Amino acid sequence: MHFVYVLRSDDGELYVGRTAQLEKRLESHNKGQNRSTRGRQWTLVYYEAYLASEDAARREKQLKRHGQALRWLKHRIASSLREGG
Repeated sequence: MHFVYVLRSDDGELYVGRTAQLEKRLESHNKGQNRSTRGRQWTLVYYEAYLASEDAARREKQLKRHGQALRWLKHRIASSLREGG
């Protein structure tokens, strides 16, 4: 499986990424092993699973580059973003 995920930091920042190992990836973010997410604690608030890595890459690109797609997703998961899960 390949995952596209959304993390929320303690200060409310969102991060979109993709991986084949979701639990290990979250752990690496929280250990400060990723430059773009270093210095914060992150909580998984949303993920999508794909069989093909190409599909996951396409979706990640859509969320990162097209503001409307991310706005729609934020609206869809608004309760999770407010309550932290």
